[in-house]
Amino acid sequence: MRTSELKEAKWWKPTERGKILCTLCPRYCEIGDGQPGFCYIRQNIGGKLYSIGYGRPTGFAIDPIEKKPLNHFIPGTSTLSFGTAGCNLGCKFCQNWSISKAKFDETYSVDASPEDVVALAKKYRTPTIAYTYNDPTIFGEYVIDISKLAREEGIRNVMVTAGYVDKEARKEIYQYIDAANVDLKGFTERFYFKNTFSHLDYVLDTIYWLKHETNVWIELTTLLIPGENDSDEEIIEECQWILKNLGDSVPLHFTAFHPDFKMRDKSPTPHSTLLRVKKIAESEGIKYCYIGNVLDSKNQSTYCEKCNALLIERNWHNIKFHNFYKGKCTKCGFQIPGIFN
Repeated sequence: MRTSELKEAKWWKPTERGKILCTLCPRYCEIGDGQPGFCYIRQNIGGKLYSIGYGRPTGFAIDPIEKKPLNHFIPGTSTLSFGTAGCNLGCKFCQNWSISKAKFDETYSVDASPEDVVALAKKYRTPTIAYTYNDPTIFGEYVIDISKLAREEGIRNVMVTAGYVDKEARKEIYQYIDAANVDLKGFTERFYFKNTFSHLDYVLDTIYWLKHETNVWIELTTLLIPGENDSDEEIIEECQWILKNLGDSVPLHFTAFHPDFKMRDKSPTPHSTLLRVKKIAESEGIKYCYIGNVLDSKNQSTYCEKCNALLIERNWHNIKFHNFYKGKCTKCGFQIPGIFN
């Protein structure tokens, strides 16, 4: 592909050693001519950095918003979902590794301009577009251009992300984002460094920034891997950090792991583990805790924190409303935190 057909990237600068420093994420790759960064889709071509994932998604799907997972953001609606190849993390347990660990010459992709993506959302009448499957941070330029157009058309934007992004870059990327589910993959630096080749503190900083310096609705997800990030002590520490820094009303999802990619030797997460950590989170003070990737309607449903009435019944991704209108419990009038219209 000619460089005239490629999108020149934001967030980079030349180095004294004749390379390019990518400043999109805290990996800060120093990239030689002709080489890609760690994510595969940001490449130095002739001394300039190009976003070779721009306009080249690996396909589209219409998903329930609950699949992101987002339980307190316009529940019961559908979202136009897509991603690209590549990722800026190296998770050994990646559940989407066939996409996130692929280069463009190793996976199928389609051509889609920002206008094409928004037109597709309008065609299928989805109220949101979700940037997902791999981490949308790495195609931030594409996110900005699509989300700006979508906002103008009254379509909301959702990021599903690991939150591993530079402090300056994130200000632009999240400019038109309405909701985000951030994967808080564990709660020790050891886990992050060993299993994702990244660092916990940068992720926590992004989550804190989203909560306190933006209008983005946030929910958190931790994929529980047996023997790696599922101890009582780690779950308690994670919940205490959330309560201290975000408050008690940010929804927290604990989801089941299945053996994949470079962690095929691990066992799937037992249902009992999900129930145990949910009980810990609630005993610590988390108001809205859910479990996922299993069949368990009771522990995936939303209840009023004031009177305990069933509000949103979930059976996997199928939902049914009870005692609920415009975000309020109709039994006691309590306003549930979230965006419901």
